Parts: sequence; structure tokens; C-alpha cells
Amino acid sequence: MNKDQLIKYSEILKNYKLERPMNIMEVCGTHTVAFFHTGVKDIFPEGLNLIDGPGCPVCVTANGYLDRAIEIQKEHGVVLATFGDMIKVPASYTSLQKLKSEGVRIEIVYSPMDALEIAKKEKDTEVVFLSVGFETTIPTEAVTLKKAVEDNVNNFSILTGNKLTPPAVDTLLALGEVKIDGFILPGHVSIITGSDSWQFLPGKYNKPAVISGFEPKDLVMGTLRLIQLIEKREIEIDNLYKELVTEEGNRLAQGFIDELFDVTDAKWRGIGIIPGSGLKLKDKYSLYDAEKKFPVKMPEEVENKNCRCGEILRGLITPPECPLFGTVCTPREPVGACMVSFEGSCSAYYKYRK
Repeated sequence: MNKDQLIKYSEILKNYKLERPMNIMEVCGTHTVAFFHTGVKDIFPEGLNLIDGPGCPVCVTANGYLDRAIEIQKEHGVVLATFGDMIKVPASYTSLQKLKSEGVRIEIVYSPMDALEIAKKEKDTEVVFLSVGFETTIPTEAVTLKKAVEDNVNNFSILTGNKLTPPAVDTLLALGEVKIDGFILPGHVSIITGSDSWQFLPGKYNKPAVISGFEPKDLVMGTLRLIQLIEKREIEIDNLYKELVTEEGNRLAQGFIDELFDVTDAKWRGIGIIPGSGLKLKDKYSLYDAEKKFPVKMPEEVENKNCRCGEILRGLITPPECPLFGTVCTPREPVGACMVSFEGSCSAYYKYRK
């Protein structure tokens, strides 16, 4: 699509006359940011409401996960290695950033392989990688673990907090708290899972959806197509990212995941326990499972009662409806995880709409 075509279809979207008001949800945090950053959300026709979904892995990670990481460090003296977003996320009583400022060794890495390299170089140091992500990052962590096994690196382990997105969307619809007419589905997650992983939307819930990329043209065309599906009552998954997304997904990546992980239940911030939405290491890799390797006595998990991140993740409210938004809670001094992550709804609203 060239520039003139983009302008043309953007005008069609802007001037579209909806038959009725409708709610659509973008599942992915990258889509949340892209709709704001590109300005596509600003040209939505009257009556079209975009609801942000639970597609930010940092945001949906419950406090208990970070509490465990912190207790492991305190009791066993390990080095924690993590992606940068997790540093500022408040746990029940402190944060990794605060501990780091107090002299605790916490390494910010750009990939799990970076954490493995630290363990290789410092053989007398136990390195725990905080494994938090969705389907797009899990294969990389699986490959890293395979490498650790092959190289006999026994001072490396991961604390698994990985999650699977389709079960979360399934649970949101089952809760029935918010009326959603259709979905914009994440292109990069679908590359791994395949378009068939979303067939429960039309099959179980009678909801249409489009799989979309993240460029302006993808967002405009994806939104227009979803509106058409809703109005024509065409209940299907329309894959608009066919150059990368197939029905079955990336079998090689799926194989890496299946080789090292088992599906398990997982706790999501604001939602609770979602069956079959998490991953745990298989028993034969227990040497690399930080939770088993470093047992700890867990403190009581505490949530900030004034932070409404959980309701935002369920689509019940928008960030400005939280009383802390933009005043007490900012990207510089975040109170909740939704303001910490670049993909968080609060962060996107603050950056592009304040």
C-alpha cells in the first residue's frame, strides 16, 4: 500500500458511518501503543470504541511472582537477571529497582542468552533469569535452556512467569464483564501459535476477529475489515497477516516450547487463576527451575488497593478513570504495572494523550 492509498483508506475509516456503536478489543500491548502512536485511534468513526486487552506480559504478572524472585535473592544470594521493564514494577513490599539502588546485584539483560553468558563467566555465581513473556519470547528462552543443558551450565536457572494469550481472551469472554463485538488479534503472537489457535472466538463465542500487523496500513485495514465483519455478521477469523501467519503457526518454535515446558494454570493480575494459561518446566529440567532449586517461605501477596490496573486489564475502565493516573502514578514514579511497561495501557495513554 502506497501513501496515497493509505490516505484514501484512512479517510474511509474516519468518515465511516457505523450501523450501531461497537466495542472492539486489541489483545496485544504492541497494538495498544501502535494505535496511539500512529494516530489511527484518532480517526476512529463516531461510535467505535477500542478496549485495551491483557496483552502486556509485564502488566499481567502478579505481585507474587516478583515477591518470589525477591525472596530467592534474599535467602539464597543469587544474581537476578531481567528485562528492563520488570525493574520498576512494584512488588508487594518493594521493587527490583529499589533493591538495586541498595546494592543488590540485579542485571538488566536484553535476552535470556545474556543471562546465560553471565552464568558461564561466573561459575561460582547462581544466576536466575526472570522469564516473563508471551508466545513470542518463550521459544528464545527454550533455546537458551537447551544451550545451558548442552554446555552443562548448572549455575543458571529461570523463574518461569510465561503466559499464553488465547486462554486469557477465552476467560475474559467467559467472565462477560464487558461487551466486545470483535477482536484485533496480535500478528507476532499468531506467527507462533497460528491462526487456528483463535478459532474458539467464532466457534465458542460467535465473535469475529482479524489478525493484523502493526504498521499504519495494517491498523487501518484491520479496523475497517473488523467493522465490516461485525456489520455483515460474518463470524470468522480473517488473517490479514498471511505473509507471516499460517493456520498451524511456527511448528519449530512450538516444538522447542513443547520439549521443555508443560502447560499449567497461571495467575494473571486483575483476573486471577486462568487454567492452562501458563508454562512450567518439565520435571527432567528441574535443575534449571528456580522455584524448585531455591525454595523460599513466601510473604503475603499484597496489591495496592488504589491502583486499578487489574480493571484496566479486564477492559472495565480506561486509564484516566483511575484516580492515581497522571498524578500519583506516572512513568517516572509508577504505582502500577500498567504504567511501567512501554506496552502498558496507562503508559500509552500518558505518553500520547496527556
